Parts: sequence; C-alpha cells; structure tokens
Amino acid sequence: MIETGLAGRIVLVTGGSGGIGRAISRAFAAEGARVAVHHYVPEQEPPPGKRWEHAIPPAEEAVDLVRELGDAITVAADLSAPDVADRLFDEVEGRLGPVDVLVNNAAHCESPDTLDALTACGLERHYRVNVTAPALLTSALAHRARPDRSPCVVNISTDAARAFPGQIGYGTSKAALEAFTRAAALDLGRSGIRVNAVAPGPVQTGWMDAALIDRARLAIPLGRVGEPEDIADAVVFLASHQARWITGQVLQVAGGHAL
Repeated sequence: MIETGLAGRIVLVTGGSGGIGRAISRAFAAEGARVAVHHYVPEQEPPPGKRWEHAIPPAEEAVDLVRELGDAITVAADLSAPDVADRLFDEVEGRLGPVDVLVNNAAHCESPDTLDALTACGLERHYRVNVTAPALLTSALAHRARPDRSPCVVNISTDAARAFPGQIGYGTSKAALEAFTRAAALDLGRSGIRVNAVAPGPVQTGWMDAALIDRARLAIPLGRVGEPEDIADAVVFLASHQARWITGQVLQVAGGHAL
C-alpha cells in the first residue's frame, strides 16, 4: 500500500495490549494513526472447573511498544459490562477525539467449552464479550462518528467460525459476529460507515508448542502458522482508503487453512 490515509485518524483497538491486538495497534501507529489500546480489567474470577484461555498482558508495557511507532494511550474496561460502550467512547473522545476506526479484537474464550460441558453462564460470557460488546461499540461509533472522516469497523473472527467442534461457545459466538458484520454493513452503508471482518487461522501468540505448530502446518496449504503481523496487515488494509468500496466482507487470513 502506498498511502493508507490513516495518518491522524483515531483508532480504538479492543484487546489491544497483547498478541494480535498489540500487532494491530502497532500497525496503525506506524501509519500515523493515534491509537487507543484497550486492555481488560478482570472483574471476576473463572468459576470452579473453568479456565480463561486469554492472557492479560501488562498494559503499560504494551502501549510502550506501540509508542515506539506513534501516538498511543491505554484505556481499561471489562467488555462484559452493559454500559461499557459509552464509557469507553467517552474516555477515548476526551483524550484523543472522536473515534474513526473501531477494531473489535477482544474476545472471551474459556475451557472446557465442549457440548457436554456447556452451561448457560458460559454461553453468556462468550456472547457478551464476543458479540454483544462489538455490537454495542459499533452502535456507539455510528452515533458519534463524523461521516466526513470515513468511519469504519473491523471485527476479528476466526476461520473456524463455520464449525468449531470442542469450542461451542467460542465458535458459535464468532459465527454470530460474522453475521453481525454483514447486517451492520447493510444498516450503516447509507451513513458511509463500512463494516468488515478478518478471520484468522492458527496464529502463534505464545499458545502453541512445537508439536502443535508441526500439526497445524500440515493443515495449512501455505505451510506455516500465522504471525500476529499477518492479521494486523489485513486489518490496516480494510481500514485504509484503498478498501473504501469494501464492506460486509469476512476476509479469511489463514494461509488457506479451513477453506
């Protein structure tokens, strides 16, 4: 890309302090955007017999890495809270200005998440963070964004959203996020707001050991697992001026995995 048109734009990245989110935050900062790096503040512990499968990296350490490339702040919030969208947008607007680009990257994932271990509370936790929060944040953007700034949303799904055995709550919530992406794109298109999604394949953010990487490679036509920067580059493209006529799409960034 020669010119992304992202310089000076305000970008909110949820779950932006670690893994894929941190790479996305850095990629936007490198393009001259001003980045609000959201990080999770846990307000509850996993219930007995459950384990959260998401890390909580140090927020200040993450934002320092983003600031190596550009302007960034940290914002903290539990995305399962019902009033989180307005509170988060109020803080970002007060410190940086109106949000131009929303990246719904944060996700809840817990185990066991198999059908025989399913509970109403577990499903609710997945859906509140993976579907409800992105929907409410997108609505907040639609109400507050300046149309002349070409606002857009990029949601982060998974390439296994169509069928994710063994991760029922997580997989089905990501499938719902993809459905929301298409519906929101249709609803908001007349307002000049684009809504797209990126569906990553297996990405090494520290959770895969050498044996798992070897197994994953066999299922990936391009012969390697992903790096966070692979996803970040796709997100930046969808938010850029060069993707100005793209909306309602789910871009699979997975090396051919799960086609």
